[in-house]
Amino acid sequence: MTVPTQMRHVTFDTPGGPEVMHLTTGPVPQPQPGEVLVKVAAAGINRPDIQQRKGAYPPPPGASPILGLEAAGEIVALGEGVTGWHIGDRVTGLCNGGAYAEYVAIPAGQCLPWPAGFDAIQAASLPETCFTVWANLFDLGRLAPGESVLIHGGTSGIGVTAIQLATAFGAKAYATAGSAAKCAACLDLGAAGAINYREADFLADIKAMTGGAGVDVVLDMVGAPYTNRNLQALKRGGRLVQIAFMQGSVAPDIDLLPIMVKRLTVTGSTMRPRTAVEKAAIAKSLHDFVWSWLEAGTVLPVISETLPWTDVARAHQLMENSAHVGKIILKVS
Repeated sequence: MTVPTQMRHVTFDTPGGPEVMHLTTGPVPQPQPGEVLVKVAAAGINRPDIQQRKGAYPPPPGASPILGLEAAGEIVALGEGVTGWHIGDRVTGLCNGGAYAEYVAIPAGQCLPWPAGFDAIQAASLPETCFTVWANLFDLGRLAPGESVLIHGGTSGIGVTAIQLATAFGAKAYATAGSAAKCAACLDLGAAGAINYREADFLADIKAMTGGAGVDVVLDMVGAPYTNRNLQALKRGGRLVQIAFMQGSVAPDIDLLPIMVKRLTVTGSTMRPRTAVEKAAIAKSLHDFVWSWLEAGTVLPVISETLPWTDVARAHQLMENSAHVGKIILKVS
């Protein structure tokens, strides 16, 4: 298979709003040892892309400066030492950067096959949310069958995945969302209860929904304004898992007493700085447990919008407006 030396990709010259992004031409990346080169058919939009475009989330050393953390496409070249993959295989992968492009190099261990029956758009919607939810809800959060979880941002890409995976795993999921329509979407995905945070106090409602008991795990991306209520919402032995701080990371008025009295665990993580070995282990868990749920239709990709990559500015605007339910995907052509 002939691979060109040049490709188109999204870039921006100075940090700013969505309008700063445009297509340009640059060299096709060369797959390093342990990497595969993928011809991209579709790429997912994620919050870190927004932050990187604004200049607030620089890529880690050695990562591609091109935006994009997940892509689906076809393998067109193999780096030295790659086994288990072949040229022509259709994969979806968690990228260290570079997905908003015609070609991207991805560590082979961070790739997964397209689930049977999935197209490129559906496959591209999976890596970032599935890796994040598995690592945080199940590994760090230790969510077990029969337990309960409160998922903030229930209609975000992370939220729709977390609701479905928790339910498939035999746990009871509750969610918060910002409108009646979004709450209805959470219920349709299998949530046992949904709370409109614009109209109600989620702490009072989750206590009422659980007969005063609270939940075993809280998965939060809001941050500081929710911290005290998150701690109060947890049962004895509960776990608060922090995956983002959309409304701030500094909460000076936290009451730490519930942590001690209820023996709570407060933890959290971000995906991008993890090592290739760590990410490959998550990929294996996803393949072993989640991929069969996807192929059986137990867990479904939830895609709000699919846009041509020439409309990347519009895609970022949609993400920032937070009106979407599920994922926003770029079709690369």
